Amino acid sequence: MKTNKNELEAIFPQDEKGSDQYFTGNSYNYTLVDVDSVFTTAIGNVYFEPGARSNWHSHPAGQILIITDGIGYHQIEGQPIEIIKKGDVVKCPPNVRHWHGASPDVGLQQLYIVPNTEKGIVVWQEAVTNEQYRK
Repeated sequence: MKTNKNELEAIFPQDEKGSDQYFTGNSYNYTLVDVDSVFTTAIGNVYFEPGARSNWHSHPAGQILIITDGIGYHQIEGQPIEIIKKGDVVKCPPNVRHWHGASPDVGLQQLYIVPNTEKGIVVWQEAVTNEQYRK
């Protein structure tokens, strides 16, 4: 149960803290479906604390995000930042640079689906600057 409007309802537990090499702020990944040769799909839940975000990155076969709670941002390179919230579905095209994370004041929970993992999972790039994040 939420105690105030800025707390998120957790569907899955917080697990491994995201590496400072790939994330700004605190984010936590919980793996739901490990990569294997049968399903060739990675699925997990990421909780971003307010202000936390991923680095720029891309996925060889693309990525689908399902926002389960909170408010956040998503940006595909060269396009304006989109506000994302509970119930939104975001498709990140294959090999297209993008980033996503929480808004400054409210956290974000998302399920991620990475299909066709035999093509690769993620290519991490540089951090999103504070200037880029605040646009």
